[in-house]
Amino acid sequence: MTVITFIFFILVLLFSLKYAWWAPSIDKNETRIMMYHMISDQLANSKKSGLRVSPNMFEQHLEYFSNNGWTFIKMSEIEEYDNSEKVVAITFDDGYLDNYTQAYPLLKKYNACATLYLVVDRHDNDWSIKKNPKHNKGILAKEKKLSDDQIQEMILSGVFELGGHTISHPYLPDLTFNEKFDEINNCKDVLEKKFNTKVHSFAYPFGIYEDEDIKIVSNSDFNSAVSTNEGIASLKSIYDLKRIKASGKDNFFAFKIRVLKGFRGYI
Repeated sequence: MTVITFIFFILVLLFSLKYAWWAPSIDKNETRIMMYHMISDQLANSKKSGLRVSPNMFEQHLEYFSNNGWTFIKMSEIEEYDNSEKVVAITFDDGYLDNYTQAYPLLKKYNACATLYLVVDRHDNDWSIKKNPKHNKGILAKEKKLSDDQIQEMILSGVFELGGHTISHPYLPDLTFNEKFDEINNCKDVLEKKFNTKVHSFAYPFGIYEDEDIKIVSNSDFNSAVSTNEGIASLKSIYDLKRIKASGKDNFFAFKIRVLKGFRGYI
């Protein structure tokens, strides 16, 4: 084997591991739940963040779904579309301002809809340090968040619905049972009263949860809950639904791989 042949073999191997193009696609009658955070260009002079999907890339995602016969649904509708072909739920976590300035107009343009998992106490809250104190850079605290008026407009438009994401975005393993209950149960009550709307679904902070947390959610009158575990959702686990990660580090080819297979690759 020549050096060139060996290098070519390594490159093909790395490509195949990064983009699992050879893995079987999941049936399109299995619901896709997309997970987004920010619709924003990357920050200058900062490490590229998977949380920031550019507006241009987000539009490409919506155009792909729209042009290929996918039906956009909200999480409150997920059980109505069980075993329906090509169903996708767009979800946003936390409550960043760009969900209004960037995502909202694009969703309207493509007649799409979305579920916003909103943190109640989101302003000046750098919740990343709750999971890892070393993440004390203040980036999330400085990131502009949605105002109540903007959220109300988004809901009244019919484009968005709200989901629960706790009061303060805590790291659930550090909390007592009563603290967990207050964070999970109270966020639903607060959001429903403040915005005069129904909150049907919940998202676990950081995607980290235990059986105890699932029981609290199921007993708090939520109809479903999403995780950050990658994959195609199975409605057999309605309080442990997988989502497809929309990453700002991905190109469009990687996005399509994720949609078809539930994940991008192994490296």
